[in-house]
Amino acid sequence: MNYWLMKSEPSSYSWGQLVKDKKTSWNGVRNFQASANMKAMKIGDRVFFYHSGEGPAVVGIAEVCKTYYPDPTDETERFGMVDIKPVGPLKTPVTLADIKKDPKLKDMTLVRASRLSVQPVTPEQWKYVCSMGGVKG
Repeated sequence: MNYWLMKSEPSSYSWGQLVKDKKTSWNGVRNFQASANMKAMKIGDRVFFYHSGEGPAVVGIAEVCKTYYPDPTDETERFGMVDIKPVGPLKTPVTLADIKKDPKLKDMTLVRASRLSVQPVTPEQWKYVCSMGGVKG
Protein backbone atom coordinates (compact mmCIF):
# COMPACT_ATOMS: atom_id res chain seq x y z
CA MET A 1 0.00 0.00 0.00
CA ASN A 2 1.13 3.52 -0.77
CA TYR A 3 0.27 6.68 1.12
CA TRP A 4 -0.64 10.11 -0.21
CA LEU A 5 -1.80 13.57 0.78
CA MET A 6 -4.42 15.46 -1.23
CA LYS A 7 -5.13 19.13 -0.64
CA SER A 8 -8.43 20.93 -0.95
CA GLU A 9 -9.64 24.36 0.07
CA PRO A 10 -12.47 23.63 2.52
CA SER A 11 -14.56 26.35 0.83
CA SER A 12 -14.24 24.45 -2.49
CA TYR A 13 -14.53 20.86 -1.24
CA SER A 14 -14.27 19.92 2.42
CA TRP A 15 -13.80 16.74 4.39
CA GLY A 16 -17.40 17.09 5.54
CA GLN A 17 -18.56 17.18 1.93
CA LEU A 18 -16.59 14.01 1.12
CA VAL A 19 -18.21 12.25 4.08
CA LYS A 20 -21.64 13.41 2.91
CA ASP A 21 -20.96 12.39 -0.72
CA LYS A 22 -19.42 9.01 0.32
CA LYS A 23 -17.15 9.21 -2.75
CA THR A 24 -15.73 11.86 -5.07
CA SER A 25 -13.79 12.18 -8.28
CA TRP A 26 -10.59 14.18 -7.65
CA ASN A 27 -10.67 16.27 -10.81
CA GLY A 28 -9.24 19.62 -11.81
CA VAL A 29 -5.57 18.80 -11.15
CA ARG A 30 -3.45 20.59 -13.75
CA ASN A 31 0.06 20.11 -12.36
CA PHE A 32 2.18 17.43 -14.06
CA GLN A 33 3.84 16.22 -10.82
CA ALA A 34 0.50 15.99 -8.99
CA SER A 35 -0.95 14.18 -12.01
CA ALA A 36 1.99 11.73 -12.05
CA ASN A 37 1.34 11.05 -8.36
CA MET A 38 -2.30 10.26 -9.11
CA LYS A 39 -1.23 7.92 -11.96
CA ALA A 40 0.81 5.97 -9.37
CA MET A 41 -2.18 5.48 -7.04
CA LYS A 42 -3.68 2.04 -6.63
CA ILE A 43 -7.04 0.93 -5.26
CA GLY A 44 -6.78 0.69 -1.48
CA ASP A 45 -4.00 3.28 -1.14
CA ARG A 46 -4.62 5.59 1.81
CA VAL A 47 -4.83 9.36 1.51
CA PHE A 48 -4.57 12.16 4.03
CA PHE A 49 -7.33 14.68 3.30
CA TYR A 50 -5.71 18.05 3.89
CA HIS A 51 -7.58 21.34 4.25
CA SER A 52 -5.42 24.05 2.68
CA GLY A 53 -5.81 27.80 2.88
CA GLU A 54 -7.29 28.97 6.17
CA GLY A 55 -6.46 26.66 9.07
CA PRO A 56 -4.29 24.24 7.07
CA ALA A 57 -4.40 20.76 8.58
CA VAL A 58 -4.73 17.05 7.89
CA VAL A 59 -8.34 16.39 8.89
CA GLY A 60 -9.23 12.94 7.60
CA ILE A 61 -8.20 9.71 5.94
CA ALA A 62 -9.59 8.60 2.59
CA GLU A 63 -8.95 5.63 0.33
CA VAL A 64 -8.43 5.40 -3.42
CA CYS A 65 -11.42 3.51 -4.86
CA LYS A 66 -10.86 4.07 -8.61
CA THR A 67 -7.51 4.44 -10.35
CA TYR A 68 -6.48 7.16 -12.79
CA TYR A 69 -8.84 7.86 -15.68
CA PRO A 70 -9.45 10.83 -18.02
CA ASP A 71 -10.70 14.05 -16.44
CA PRO A 72 -13.66 15.26 -18.52
CA THR A 73 -13.11 18.83 -17.26
CA ASP A 74 -9.71 18.94 -19.02
CA GLU A 75 -10.14 20.29 -22.54
CA THR A 76 -6.50 19.45 -23.39
CA GLU A 77 -7.10 15.75 -22.59
CA ARG A 78 -3.69 15.60 -20.84
CA PHE A 79 -4.87 15.20 -17.24
CA GLY A 80 -6.88 12.65 -15.35
CA MET A 81 -8.34 11.96 -11.95
CA VAL A 82 -8.91 9.28 -9.33
CA ASP A 83 -11.86 8.54 -7.06
CA ILE A 84 -11.56 8.52 -3.29
CA LYS A 85 -13.90 7.61 -0.44
CA PRO A 86 -13.73 8.59 3.23
CA VAL A 87 -12.30 6.19 5.80
CA GLY A 88 -12.55 8.38 8.88
CA PRO A 89 -11.64 11.69 10.48
CA LEU A 90 -8.57 12.33 12.59
CA LYS A 91 -9.55 12.70 16.26
CA THR A 92 -7.36 15.79 16.35
CA PRO A 93 -6.53 17.67 13.14
CA VAL A 94 -2.78 17.83 12.54
CA THR A 95 -1.93 21.39 11.57
CA LEU A 96 0.70 22.50 9.12
CA ALA A 97 2.39 24.36 11.99
CA ASP A 98 2.60 21.11 14.01
CA ILE A 99 4.06 19.28 11.01
CA LYS A 100 6.62 22.02 10.26
CA LYS A 101 7.88 22.23 13.84
CA ASP A 102 8.37 18.46 14.24
CA PRO A 103 11.91 17.38 13.25
CA LYS A 104 10.65 13.88 12.41
CA LEU A 105 8.60 15.39 9.56
CA LYS A 106 11.19 17.82 8.17
CA ASP A 107 11.52 15.77 4.95
CA MET A 108 7.77 15.48 4.35
CA THR A 109 6.79 16.76 0.90
CA LEU A 110 4.23 19.02 2.57
CA VAL A 111 7.15 20.87 4.20
CA ARG A 112 9.52 20.83 1.21
CA ALA A 113 7.04 21.40 -1.67
CA SER A 114 4.04 22.80 0.11
CA ARG A 115 2.18 23.94 -3.03
CA LEU A 116 1.95 20.45 -4.59
CA SER A 117 -1.71 19.43 -4.39
CA VAL A 118 -1.20 15.65 -4.56
CA GLN A 119 1.92 14.30 -2.91
CA PRO A 120 3.43 11.08 -1.59
CA VAL A 121 3.77 10.32 2.11
CA THR A 122 6.25 7.73 3.40
CA PRO A 123 4.96 4.86 5.57
CA GLU A 124 6.90 6.29 8.54
CA GLN A 125 5.41 9.78 8.03
CA TRP A 126 1.96 8.22 7.66
CA LYS A 127 2.17 6.36 10.97
CA TYR A 128 3.60 9.38 12.76
CA VAL A 129 0.96 11.84 11.51
CA CYS A 130 -1.77 9.30 12.33
CA SER A 131 -0.45 9.05 15.89
CA MET A 132 -0.39 12.87 16.13
CA GLY A 133 -4.04 12.86 14.98
CA GLY A 134 -5.08 10.21 17.51
CA VAL A 135 -5.83 7.45 15.03
CA LYS A 136 -4.19 4.13 14.23
CA GLY A 137 -2.10 4.22 11.06
